[in-house]
Amino acid sequence: MDHLEGFLTFAEQSPTAFHSTAHFTEMLRQGGYRELKETDPWLVDAGGKYFVTRNESALIAFSVPESGFNPFRITAAHGDSPAFKLKTFFEDRTAEGYTRLNVEKYGGMIMSSWLDRPLSVAGRLVIREGEGIASRLVNLDRDAVLIPNMPIHFNRDINNGYSYDPQTDLLPLYAWGEDSGSLMNELAEAAGVQPEDVIAHDLFLYSRQSGSVWGAGDAFFSCQRIDDLECAYAAVAALLDSTARETINVCAVFDNEEVGSTTRQGADSNFLYDTLTRLGFALGASDGEIRAAMAGSFMVSADNAHAVHPNHPDKYDKQNRTWMNQGIVIKHNANQKYTTDAISSARFQRICEKAGVPVQHFANRSDIAGGSTLGNISNSHVSMETVDIGLAQLAMHSVCETAGVKDLDYLIQALKTFWSEE
Repeated sequence: MDHLEGFLTFAEQSPTAFHSTAHFTEMLRQGGYRELKETDPWLVDAGGKYFVTRNESALIAFSVPESGFNPFRITAAHGDSPAFKLKTFFEDRTAEGYTRLNVEKYGGMIMSSWLDRPLSVAGRLVIREGEGIASRLVNLDRDAVLIPNMPIHFNRDINNGYSYDPQTDLLPLYAWGEDSGSLMNELAEAAGVQPEDVIAHDLFLYSRQSGSVWGAGDAFFSCQRIDDLECAYAAVAALLDSTARETINVCAVFDNEEVGSTTRQGADSNFLYDTLTRLGFALGASDGEIRAAMAGSFMVSADNAHAVHPNHPDKYDKQNRTWMNQGIVIKHNANQKYTTDAISSARFQRICEKAGVPVQHFANRSDIAGGSTLGNISNSHVSMETVDIGLAQLAMHSVCETAGVKDLDYLIQALKTFWSEE
């Protein structure tokens, strides 16, 4: 549990991918990493530590060994989570005097988990600045809205299964009466700008419920955005505590995995490929040497996994199921929803053995379709040996998720070994 308190604080302060990226960049700066800009020429030195961001919501950090250009050891995760996003024009005044917010779903959320709990608003504002524009992070950081359920008296079938309509059932209540039109004023004030200077925004709802450690022996913890901030935080923490020896150590935290990764800051972009090739050229490597290095590299795709549900164990494969607090999960799928094969699984298991970290194996029941992740997507751009892993959790894609208190440290230790061994 050494790192858990730090993670819970980080998760509470990272309601959106913009905020988690900002916190990651500050962690990297404090760890001696220098920022590179995609729009500038790159000067990269042997023994140096660097990071680059894209769209303020994704980053790639890397450390170079003293020997200079070498193959890569990469850990990739994602910083986004399912949520409700505010539309461009979001305040809706009803005939009854209520002010609701017009929102749409981002990603595959458990919608009912968002109801009847106070929510806040965070993201970024894009403002006028001189003749150009500038971006400002914003976090209202107060209980500001709520999505109310219908009372059971008017919806007698609610406990028999209900299909929520996002356009009618899931609009948050913000105000009644004369306060209509004031949310943007609040957000602008929180960001330290004038409302009239706000041109555009990327704003999301989030829960301000604090993280909690609970259960017999304090075995579990719950908070927002465990998927996939837990793996992303572990990757950055491990990178900061590792020394590049004979490989270039790379940590990538992509955005938009929950909606398919097909954005310029997602795993299905050129972000990773551009970064690896540019740092190779900056170190004097030829195109052929860079391609050879990629072919000899190894990637750990880290995205959380499903722990066996205590009330529905029948939903899980009997021989390939996983539990919280029992170690890192290696994920397998014959149809390549996960990239793991026998070689990459064996290599990662050997790393975990050296780290003294337990390993589990997950595969879905053959009659239940599973999800996919960013490993196979990023491999379509930068092809290398890859293993898909994660940490076991419950209630994936709920507004409040649950995981085991031991597993974060397991992953950090395994990734430190991955990056520090000869």
